Amino acid sequence: MTGKNVTLRLLDKADREILKLPRPVKGAIYDFQHKFKTNPDSAGLRLKQLQGHDKLHSARVNDEYRALLLRLADDDWLIVSVKHRKDVYEHLDRLTYSVNRVTGGIEYVDLQVVQEEVLSPAAPRATAPTDPTPVLPTEPAAPRPLFAKWSEQQLTDLGVAPSLVPVIAALTTEDQLLGLVEYAPQLTGEVLLALYDGKEYDDVLEQVTAPVAAPEPVDPEDFQAAVERPATIVTTTDEALREALEGEDFGRWKVFLHPTQAKLVTRDYSGPARVGGGPGTGKTIVALHRVKHLVERLPAGRTKPVLLTTYNKNLAADLRSRLLALGGENLLSRVEISHVDQLALRTVREAEPGNRKRIVDESQAVREWRSLLDELGEDGWDAEFLHDEWTQVILGQAVTSRAEYFRARRAGRGRTVSRSERAEIWQLAERFTQRLDRLEVQTWDQVAERAAQLESERARRIQAIDRQREEAGGLDNVHVADGSGGWLRYRYRYIVVDEAQDLRPAHWKMLRAMTAPDRNDLFLVGDTHQRIYKNQVTLGSLGINIRGRSSKLSLSYRTTRQILRSALNVLGDETYDDLDGSSETLAGYRSVLSGAVPDLHRSSDWAEEREAIAALIESWGQVPHEQIAIAVPTNQMASETASTLAQHGIRALEIGPDGPRGDGGVHIGTMFRFKGLEYQRMIIAGVTDGLVPRARVQQRRTTDPARYRTEMQRARSLLFVAATRARDSLDVFWHGEPSPFLKELIRVRPPVAA
Repeated sequence: MTGKNVTLRLLDKADREILKLPRPVKGAIYDFQHKFKTNPDSAGLRLKQLQGHDKLHSARVNDEYRALLLRLADDDWLIVSVKHRKDVYEHLDRLTYSVNRVTGGIEYVDLQVVQEEVLSPAAPRATAPTDPTPVLPTEPAAPRPLFAKWSEQQLTDLGVAPSLVPVIAALTTEDQLLGLVEYAPQLTGEVLLALYDGKEYDDVLEQVTAPVAAPEPVDPEDFQAAVERPATIVTTTDEALREALEGEDFGRWKVFLHPTQAKLVTRDYSGPARVGGGPGTGKTIVALHRVKHLVERLPAGRTKPVLLTTYNKNLAADLRSRLLALGGENLLSRVEISHVDQLALRTVREAEPGNRKRIVDESQAVREWRSLLDELGEDGWDAEFLHDEWTQVILGQAVTSRAEYFRARRAGRGRTVSRSERAEIWQLAERFTQRLDRLEVQTWDQVAERAAQLESERARRIQAIDRQREEAGGLDNVHVADGSGGWLRYRYRYIVVDEAQDLRPAHWKMLRAMTAPDRNDLFLVGDTHQRIYKNQVTLGSLGINIRGRSSKLSLSYRTTRQILRSALNVLGDETYDDLDGSSETLAGYRSVLSGAVPDLHRSSDWAEEREAIAALIESWGQVPHEQIAIAVPTNQMASETASTLAQHGIRALEIGPDGPRGDGGVHIGTMFRFKGLEYQRMIIAGVTDGLVPRARVQQRRTTDPARYRTEMQRARSLLFVAATRARDSLDVFWHGEPSPFLKELIRVRPPVAA
């Protein structure tokens, strides 16, 4: 057999097994794969077929370890396990592999390991009676199997591996179930946990099984076809294997994708597409892999026709570093990475090089509104209401005249305004913009709206040239093209947007105009349950039609089932939109990870709360401090918490607009700062009524009910985002009266004494 075209793949379950092996063995595996690809028949590899198996072979990794491989075709092999040599040849009849009839993916199960690790430890040990007198106690009822209500046919129809059905029938405890999930094929584990959590059969079929089902009939004997399906999660390249061996769990995202993620990455869309899903479901990972997929479709060149954008500077910097890790400088060289406000500002300054106005943020703009109202002696208007009306209605709809404002739609604004009130608002808005001009400042909303206008005008000119070209039978009108100062073209071929729920309407108008309406033009990922800013849009009204091209991820890779359950309680019964005028739920949102239930801590005052937080961190011992985070409601509370920790010798780093200010300490910041981050241990402090939500929100309950509902939803989303940053543990602190958002959590789990 010639080795020059040998393909060697690694099954994802095998990489988890390999990670537990000693470091020298991992190095030997890396060397092994090189030798195997060069010549599988080399005498040193001792490749041989295992007795009783037509596809399973073993090969020598080193003196002590052997690789188990499936032969998919003459020169196509799949590593399914690496075992100590003494464990390879025992119980060969207990090694099973098959093509899943639902997903069409290859699955491998070592039934002997499952039996020993899952069921055997649960068996009680027999003990000799100490009293010779016979005792006839009441026999306890045998524990009811966890999955007794579902038949073998139902389980296999959901995608459960048939070889595991007898084991599943014997499960009686949650510990046994969680043990099985570690060794079972991925879909089997997801299905069982969903059923165990109380999901109805039809819901599991729709939410867990259907998204990964093969689109065509599956031939259970065709392993070569099976390995090419998304359900067979494998890697083949040397670099990817090295990442799998060295990257531990935090590097797997670069190598392995869940079948639902893989489908979304490579799908050919007829227009703009959107991927939703709860925190930790891998939306950003899908976006990054989608960028890589799009770049691979490009012709050779040195331009950057792909734009990857997101809401703020921190997230954009993170995307850059992760894209670099995913594909190196070659990938980065074809991609423009920019946060959306930076993109808008650059667009405006290119067109208007003399525009050097200083930019003020929203809080500064609201202060200017208050100053304007004070100077005019106006006490009948709320500065925040006027600012929102100006940004969301006047700027958001590009209103340029009083007459246009009278006709403007105000959907979702809550408070109705009469014609005379609109006249007053328009006059105040004009005075406000004049005030900003005098101060030589502008807001980000103004920048975004101007950029949208400029790009829309550019797109219209391009379309006009295209029409003239069509009328001229495909010939260019050089004079028309040169009239704009050069050959006009769209800025980007493809645009990928992360955290889509936080972009302003003007951002979407700008992005829509930056790429030609075409297949795969816009790819958006985001979750409206995590919307923490005021920007609420209906994409269809902005020229971005995603109907029929929306998908949802529902498996969390970050947060444990226990933390997830608590975080979902924070959201309550609120209704969330889908960015296109309909509602969206987190139905099917789940995790296969398990851990401790979040702890709740009540204190008498803020000082006592900070001391309790310091004591908790001290009790964690050797946990790296950079893997611990504290989210609080205000900047002042962040500074006060950092000061208290310093008194206990605990270094703290406050998170600013550009991320943590330093290295090697506990991260502290307001809840807004933790978007897109994750930590081993998460503390949310100051979750007190009046702080979460802020007291001013509660005051609007009767004065402006619609605005009250909107701001309460944002406050819930903010707490939800903070809670779902946690990987292993979540601790929630408050002093005085707890936030109303904690009501359900406290009912289920009483707080720990301070």
